Amino acid sequence: MPEHSTQAARDDRPEESRRARLSRIFDEDAELYDRARPGYPPELFDDLEELAGARPGSRVLEVGCGTGQATVPLAGRGCRITAVEAGPRMAEVARRNLAGAAAVAVVTAEFESWPLPEEPFDALVSATAFHWLDPAVRIVKAADALRPGGALAVVRTQHVWGGTEEFFVEVQRCYERFDPDTPPGLRPPAATDVDASDHAGEVARSGRFGPTVFRRYEQDLTYTTSDYLDVLRTYSGHRALPEAARNGLLACIAGLIDRRYDGRVTKRYLIELGVSRRR
Repeated sequence: MPEHSTQAARDDRPEESRRARLSRIFDEDAELYDRARPGYPPELFDDLEELAGARPGSRVLEVGCGTGQATVPLAGRGCRITAVEAGPRMAEVARRNLAGAAAVAVVTAEFESWPLPEEPFDALVSATAFHWLDPAVRIVKAADALRPGGALAVVRTQHVWGGTEEFFVEVQRCYERFDPDTPPGLRPPAATDVDASDHAGEVARSGRFGPTVFRRYEQDLTYTTSDYLDVLRTYSGHRALPEAARNGLLACIAGLIDRRYDGRVTKRYLIELGVSRRR
């Protein structure tokens, strides 16, 4: 499954054959996504202000806003935001979450085909969504959306080694049993082994941006059994399993947490921000 890895492979870099198929699956249960998906650490937004100029009054284009996990904090910092979200259910929840933010507009559209406004943006932010965009379009269109000197800010999230470590060893038996694509012995990578060069290289090859500056943050979140299952139900790989396999997998995981870990496990996330300035 995408959140378990033996090496430093990214879990946020889907193969092209899977990208289009899975990119819209999150919209199936937007309310669950809104309730279960974690937000981002405050330091990330401090760095978005420092590195990407996402400060009061700046014009920000957010691509793939989901239900507003990053949009709400950016709006709270006084940014003027146009948020583009392909999933109509996700966009509707985002509008609800941002109902009090007068300087935010949520647009239901696919970024790749959305007509850019005439006035360019100061920053384009995409939080745990950029990898779902068409790689033939995303960098070029991001550059077209920005003013010269404007910033492309891409946030990527990865499950890494840490937290309740023994649980993430034991749980692989559940995945191996119910997901035939799971190789034996998978482990989350160490945070220090997660490689960011793929994104930096893609940006550099476009010739439209300067060097990419990275900042990283680690975050441990503790879940009850039911809360952890809710998080898993928001992952595209889990949702794409046949219903019987998915139900069996979740029951196996729940039994393990309740039986061996007193109904509570901690998961470590690596959140990575990459900022590139348009030439």
